[in-house]
Amino acid sequence: MKPLLLLGGGGHCHAAVDVIEAEAVYRIAGVVQPPADGSEPILEYPVVGTDDDLPALLVETPRALITVGQIKSPATRIRLFELLKSHGAEIPVIKSPSAYCSPHSELGEGCILMHGALINANARVGENCIVNSQALIEHDAAIGAHCHISTGSRVNGGVRIGSGCFIGSGAILKEGIEVGDGAIIGAGQVVLRDVEPGKTVSTHRD
Repeated sequence: MKPLLLLGGGGHCHAAVDVIEAEAVYRIAGVVQPPADGSEPILEYPVVGTDDDLPALLVETPRALITVGQIKSPATRIRLFELLKSHGAEIPVIKSPSAYCSPHSELGEGCILMHGALINANARVGENCIVNSQALIEHDAAIGAHCHISTGSRVNGGVRIGSGCFIGSGAILKEGIEVGDGAIIGAGQVVLRDVEPGKTVSTHRD
């Protein structure tokens, strides 16, 4: 199997490890994370360095996946993606064997399609996106780069989502609407109309 570095060792990394192991295409060579996050192994995989060590690490293992999560901001994932690109790294697409991705759809580099996710025909997902467990992206939907489509969310047919968006767990997006760049859709929200760039759609309960 091809060796693969993971950038980020938190909770999303744990879930990504499970998907990578299940897909059985790549062998995890180690985890790269900030010194403040410690050096203890992540699910038995060693921490092999920090961002500063990436140039040397990528000489030996020229393939990496960003395993930092994304909720409030895509900034860290974007920074790491651009860092990998600047070093000429290969950033693969990872697909859980329990997910379905139509052969008539497109996934950008660095995407991860997690357990039970479903992407239907003529859907397009930009680079460096997380399509989380049991999320649905329906036919003809278009997702921009650096988005997180969270667990159990439903992106219906023809929806357009800009770059850097977060779609929360269980959210439902009505067919054909547009969600602007950097928008955040909270967990469980039912979105029936267009969402402006940078807007947060959420109902807070005490």
